[in-house]
Amino acid sequence: MTGAARNFFILALLYAICGMLLGLYMGLSQDHSQMPVHAHAMVLGWLMSGFFAFFYHFFPAIGQTRLATAHFWLTAASGIILLVALFFLFSGNTMFEPVAGI
Repeated sequence: MTGAARNFFILALLYAICGMLLGLYMGLSQDHSQMPVHAHAMVLGWLMSGFFAFFYHFFPAIGQTRLATAHFWLTAASGIILLVALFFLFSGNTMFEPVAGI
C-alpha cells in the first residue's frame, strides 16, 4: 500500500484502537453515556477509512492524485473534530452541538 491507501489504512487502525479503548472503558466503568461516540468512531472512522484505503489500493492511479491527498486530510480533520465534539456533547456540554452538527 502506498499513498492515500496507506494513509487511510493507518487512520483506520487509529480509529479502531481509539474506538476499542473507548468501548473497553465503557464496559469496565459500566458508564455507557459515550456509546454514540464509540459507534461513530467505529463506523465513520474505522469502517469508512478502511473502505477508502481499499478503494485507493485497488485504484492506485487515483490514490496518487492531489484530490486523494485532500480527501485524506479533510476526512482526518473532520473526523477528529466530530469525535471530540461528540465526546464533549455527550458529557453534558451542549455548546459543542453546533460543531458536531457541522
